[in-house]
Amino acid sequence: MSDRTETLTKKDVARRVAEKMDCPLYKAKPWVRAVLMAMGDLLVEADPERRLELRDFGVFEVKKTKAKPTARNPQTNETVFVPSRRKTHFKPGKRIREVLKTPLRELGYSVPEGSADEPDEADGDE
Repeated sequence: MSDRTETLTKKDVARRVAEKMDCPLYKAKPWVRAVLMAMGDLLVEADPERRLELRDFGVFEVKKTKAKPTARNPQTNETVFVPSRRKTHFKPGKRIREVLKTPLRELGYSVPEGSADEPDEADGDE
């Protein structure tokens, strides 16, 4: 397994939608594009906060951050003011959350020795 994370694109989503809807890719692509643009627009319009809940999938939220009057630039050690802003947050729905909680070993992935997913054998009989 390589160190690179697999990147999926909008086209991959459109392919999956086309498969599920049993339609050609060229018909699924505009619908996927339109849904993603609409979701993005709804989040961008947040004033200042918004919650976009997609049942059985998850919740996208735009949240306000607090201003940080005493943040520090690590290069110069200078104290800087960081104003409040908005950030996005995604909380997966129950189905996705349950699958992600499953240990990698149970899903058939190889886990390097000494990793957090490796059970401690020192706890056995001595």
